[in-house]
Amino acid sequence: MRLRITRPSSSLDPATPRSFGAILAVLAYAGLGASFMQTILIPIQSRLPALLHASSDDTAWVITATLIAAAVCTPVAGRLGDMYGKRRVAMALLLLQAVGAVLAALSNALIPMIIARVLQGMAAGVIPLGISILRDVLPRHRLGSGIALVSATLGVGGALGLPVSALVAENYDWHVLFWVAAGIAVSAFVLYALVVPAGPAGTPGKVDYLGILGLALGLVGVLVAVSRGGEWGWGDARTLSLLIGGIVILLVWGAYELRVKEPLVDLRVSARAPVLLTNLASVAMGFALFASNVVMPQLLVLPVETGIGLGLTLLGASLVLAPSGLAMLVMSPVAGGVERKHGPKPLLLFGALIIAASYGGALLFHAAAWQLLVLNILLGVGIGLGYAAMPALIMQAVPANETGAANGLNALMRSLGTSVAAAVIGAILAQSMSTVGGVTGPSEGGFMLALGLGLGASLLCALLAVLIPGSRPEADTAITRSSL
Repeated sequence: MRLRITRPSSSLDPATPRSFGAILAVLAYAGLGASFMQTILIPIQSRLPALLHASSDDTAWVITATLIAAAVCTPVAGRLGDMYGKRRVAMALLLLQAVGAVLAALSNALIPMIIARVLQGMAAGVIPLGISILRDVLPRHRLGSGIALVSATLGVGGALGLPVSALVAENYDWHVLFWVAAGIAVSAFVLYALVVPAGPAGTPGKVDYLGILGLALGLVGVLVAVSRGGEWGWGDARTLSLLIGGIVILLVWGAYELRVKEPLVDLRVSARAPVLLTNLASVAMGFALFASNVVMPQLLVLPVETGIGLGLTLLGASLVLAPSGLAMLVMSPVAGGVERKHGPKPLLLFGALIIAASYGGALLFHAAAWQLLVLNILLGVGIGLGYAAMPALIMQAVPANETGAANGLNALMRSLGTSVAAAVIGAILAQSMSTVGGVTGPSEGGFMLALGLGLGASLLCALLAVLIPGSRPEADTAITRSSL
């Protein structure tokens, strides 16, 4: 029997369908702005050493800092949202995003820029909080498509942000990128204040400061090792120390969370088969998504002389990649309809299989820009379906008062998958460097191996989707009651 999620009473009960649409639009807009922060610097990444007067090894932290801040703060923000109100915490994150954008717009040095990027990365928690708000305010018949839309912004903002960033970077001072980001964050904050209702009161409890510290230290160790291991070397003492130390800290953190009365993350709930398998599938889908983000741009912009590159400009390549984000948006109502009729599990399976088909096609057809355009649109369709399914699967399996933390943890799993993909695919392409026609770049064999790993990750996601158990009648009753 498929689980029915009921909406708790809130201040929105008298609202009209038009109000629901406005709320959904604001939550999606805030999510787009937060995910835009992940790709805003890609057009000028190679220019950062000159712009910030630092080495390329040091400026890499400008990218890494955002990734780590997003991974650490997302589950923390979810838990704080459950306790103090999701809208309140989301608005606080939007303020931090705005402050970070203004600081970056005024910065010409490395350290202030890293601090600014940390603040911007923290805004990633807005997306899972927005998904949790939907459970509180939307009627059941609109919940599936609403979740699909807000969840898709994890990929849409990055995909649509690429051509915008490239256009701005090619025609204006690079600081304009961050003034645009600041405008998005401030407008999202104002719209949140005007449109999004407060919703149900938070669940009283104590902040698990030790849990936050342990999770932060563990994740920082693992993610820094994964993201910088390709540059430092996987056998380097720094890489091994951070990786092993981070894993040990996370194990100790897990043991502590099982003992504390009010944990940051309820690991017993997270260990339930539906939640655990969904989170593992999220890691695999995150890997599959980001593998394409690493491979496709390089295939498009590498010179034709390499024998595999298509020689497009950065703006041209961004325009080829952007339609995948539009495909994610278009799939939102479709995903909602499929979820209402068949449940989220088939949605995740179909999404993973479509992604696998896209990678399979890329292994065979990658000689023209139009081929990669079609395959990226297909990839966007699969990601749109899969990202719509995962929050719905999570919310079927956890009580209503834990949806913020549970969705935050699920978003962390996706971030972990993207981090691993960035490290693994980056290392594969770096090790496959060859010189053809006087031009140095990754070899065709390196690209094929990277695409093969993306295919494998999507098939693993499909297998995990098959293994996710269906909801039981007693679970339906228990969670329906907990939502009242």
